[in-house]
Amino acid sequence: MSAIRAARAGVAAVWLYEGLWCKVLAKVPDQRSIVASVPALPPAWVTGALVGLGLVETAIGLWVLSGVAARPAAYVQTGLLVVCNAGGLLFAGARIAEPGRMVTQNAVLLAVVWLLAGQPVRRPADG
Repeated sequence: MSAIRAARAGVAAVWLYEGLWCKVLAKVPDQRSIVASVPALPPAWVTGALVGLGLVETAIGLWVLSGVAARPAAYVQTGLLVVCNAGGLLFAGARIAEPGRMVTQNAVLLAVVWLLAGQPVRRPADG
């Protein structure tokens, strides 16, 4: 496996874990409490918002794995991570066990994301 494919698989694994495992399958309960902390979100919408976010994250993982349009994917990943991290720290900072670790790990993730974005454009037919 090439280093680029390994990096792509690693980034995709993060998104698939966070989206599918933590949110869609609800295997990490603190994710629900963090989303429930958003003041503008009615309590009846928390589950839907959590699953919706999880589906978006899962789709991003599959997109990254495909290697198609890495630069647009990098912009989407950066935007989502910034919004989710900022929202989590703003509304649920006390519920996040180690906020410094979260920010540091996501900075490393984004470094790899942007390294992948600098690779030549891969089209679906390229394999």
